[in-house]
Parts: sequence; structure tokens; C-alpha cells
Amino acid sequence: MNKPLRRIAIFCGLLVFALLLRDNWIQYVQADQLKNHKKNLRVDIARYSQPRGNIIVDGRAITGSAETNGINYKYKRTYKNGEMWAPVTGYASQVYGTNQIENLEDGILTGDDDRLFFNRTIDMLTGKEKTGGDVVTTLNAKAQEAAFKGLGNKKGAVAAIDPRTGKILALASTPSYDPSTIAGASDKDAAAWKALQKKYNPDDPMLNRALRQTYPPGSTFKVVTAAAALENGLYKDVDDPTNSPLPWIMPGTTKPLPNEGSIPCKNASLRVALRYSCNTVFGKIGADLKEDKMREEAEKFGFNSEVFTPVRADKSVYPQDMEPSSNAMSAIGQFDTRATPLQMAMVAAAVANDGKLMKPYMVSGLRAPNLSFIEQAEPEQMSEPLSEDNAHKLQDIMETVVQVGTGTAAKIPGVTVGGKTGTAQHGVANSKNPYAWFISYAKGKDGSSPVAVAVVVEGSDTVRDDIAGGKLAAPIAKDVMKAVLAGEK
Repeated sequence: MNKPLRRIAIFCGLLVFALLLRDNWIQYVQADQLKNHKKNLRVDIARYSQPRGNIIVDGRAITGSAETNGINYKYKRTYKNGEMWAPVTGYASQVYGTNQIENLEDGILTGDDDRLFFNRTIDMLTGKEKTGGDVVTTLNAKAQEAAFKGLGNKKGAVAAIDPRTGKILALASTPSYDPSTIAGASDKDAAAWKALQKKYNPDDPMLNRALRQTYPPGSTFKVVTAAAALENGLYKDVDDPTNSPLPWIMPGTTKPLPNEGSIPCKNASLRVALRYSCNTVFGKIGADLKEDKMREEAEKFGFNSEVFTPVRADKSVYPQDMEPSSNAMSAIGQFDTRATPLQMAMVAAAVANDGKLMKPYMVSGLRAPNLSFIEQAEPEQMSEPLSEDNAHKLQDIMETVVQVGTGTAAKIPGVTVGGKTGTAQHGVANSKNPYAWFISYAKGKDGSSPVAVAVVVEGSDTVRDDIAGGKLAAPIAKDVMKAVLAGEK
């Protein structure tokens, strides 16, 4: 081969090599970036070219798909009782994408998940239209309905768990929204989306308050403080007097920690202190144990860690590097202690489950279009915040709270119920209506607990003296527990 031809051949070879290199770079290195580019409509067009799989509760679909007259999208997502289920499902929108379960299990719902390859192949060979799989949840429809209706027009949230397994039974948040209103690509959907944004709607209806909002837990946190006292041997008998003077001056200050009204808190036993919600007793426990031991016990219950259900729940916080007086305030659920409703349901669940905390989850299985399961969840122990003996002691005094204490509104005839009320400060110098809390569990006939609940109500135009966990939140928890217990029969 003469020299000019050899040069041309080498040059052409380099061009082919560069083309192959560029093609592989686009195919493998930039694939995800191009696939997810906001201007690439092909993925979304493919996603809505066939019916989407469904999210299942109690064997029934709470989602669906409807044909549209759109140019690009053949189907759009629909929801049954969308407002009630939005904190569970999230949304799937032709324009605004997906979130929560709709996002995390998008591959199953669209049928694109690698685990559905065999199903896709069979559909292709038989000429059948491609369909998505289903996400089967742990949710209890009756419990969810009781939670949603109980909250009504109040701003707040409910989380309910099966303490034995960690299954999430209810997850309600109000105010809520209907994901169907933003599922399409019309001007009406765009207007609905705009109206839901926090800058235009300060009630922030798209905020999942059960998982993504942390609140000062107030006196419900005293259950954690009581557990810390028992686990660290500060007190062994829940009926023995505690070393709790009245008034009690917070360490490093000249300021006494006040109680609510004239209640019998001087040297009160843990039973009496939890029944009347004595700040002085539990603040002093925090001071006696000091910050590290208090934080260690809180973290055993799940504080300071994110929880994935699989939807992520914000981490609840027991603070670090505090002054002793701040630690005392944190021990009664104030200062910078913050918790999600899910976290406080986990606290009640661990106590109810004899000290073992099961990892919360709300997807029990992923199902192929042929109804065979490709993945099923198994209960998993997350931690053991307290011994079985100490859990029984704590159950005993939480049950006293419901029998004769601040939580009597949660009584269920013929059922053993344990609980703790809480009223947490809100606003500068507690200037706004406080948060009303209630955490509880109910025992079944076999002595185990099938349900633990946490309820928070952010505020109300009720008379201020009537805003307390026992009056606003406990009745909601009661209805949720009754709904679960009815299904256990």
C-alpha cells in the first residue's frame, strides 16, 4: 500500500475509533444523565403509554389509570380517596414527576424493573400490552379512614404501627391534597399544582407531616425518659418515691422548673409522675442521668437517625452538647428535642412489644402483573430500647395514665390501653396554640399489642385551656386503635 493510501486508512480508522468511543461514552457514561434530562420527554411518554400498576391496600387498588386525549401521553394516574391516601402513595404526574411510593417503586409500577424481564418477554412474544406490577402495602384501610376523619379540618398527623412486626397501619396528614388533580398535563393541572405550593398556600398540604415534619414531642417524651431511668437503674420500682424536690431548681440556674397546676409531684413515684405528667420528676431524671445516657436511650428508640419505610422519614432529634438545664428541658420533650409522629409511634410500639423495636415498613410485597410476588418483606428487629421486665413496668404505668390519668379519653371498654398525653410549646414564649400529642397502644385478647399510635394536632381555635393531648389527640388515637382491634377479631 502506498504512503498516501496508508495515511487515509489510518485517518479513517481513527475516525471509526473516535465514533465508537463517542458512542460508548453516550451509551454507558451519559446514559442516565440523558435519560433523566428534563427536556427528554421519551421516558415520560413511554411511562404513560400503558396503564400503570397499582398500589394495593387490603387487597384493593387505591390507584388506577385513565385514558386521556393528550398528544404525548395515552394514560394518566388516578386515585381513589386521594386526599386520604396521599401521604402513602405520593403522586405520579405527567408534568411534575413522581414522589414517595410512586417514585421509589416506579420501576415495578411501570413494568420496567429488571425483575420483570421475564414478564416483559412473555408479553412481547404473545403480543400482550405491557403492564406494570403492583405495590402491596401493609396499610389498614379502616385505620387510615379513622385517622383521616379524626383529624378532619385540623392540621396534624397520625402514624400507627403493628408493634409485633413493624407494619405501618395508618399514615395520615392534614391538610392534604388529591394527587389526581395534578396527574395530567392540562392548564387545570398546572393551576392545581401552583395552588398546592407552600409559597401560595401556607398550610403546605403537600407536606407529609407524619414523616417529614418534626415537632417538640412535649410530655410524650417522658416515656423515653422513664425508660432511661429504668434501664440505667436510677429507679427500679415504679411505685417507689423518686428523689424529686418541689420546687426543683434546674442545674446551673436559679430558675425552678414549673409543673402544670397543683399536682402531687414532690418525690412522686414514676407511676404518679407519668399519671400527672410531672415536669420536675422527669426533668430531674434527665439531669441525674446526664446528656449522654439520655441521648443513648433516645437513639435506641430511633432518634438521630433517618427511617426508611421505604419512604424516608426525617430523623427525630435528641440534641447534643447542651447545658445541663437544656438537657433537663430536653428530657421533658422541650428545648431542641424534636420528633416525627412516626418516631413517637415507634416509642409506644417498642414499649408495647416488650422492649423490642421492630423496623417500620409499609410495603409488604412487590407483585408482578401475573400476580406472583417478586419480593416480600419480612419483619426485622431494629433495636431493643429496654428489657422485657422494664417494658412491663412501663406498660403498667402507661396503662395507669389511661385508666385514671390524663389519657382517659382513650379508654376502650374491655381493652387494655396504655398511653401518654403531651402538650408542647409553640411559638415565641409559647405565644401560639401548643401542639397536642397522644401516644398509645392497645392490647389484644392474647396480651400482645396489634397497634401503637401517635397523634399530633398542631393547633386549634379551641379555647386554649382545652388544647391538650388528652382532649384533642387521644380521641383520634382511640378510633384508630378500635379500627385495628375490630379487624383482629
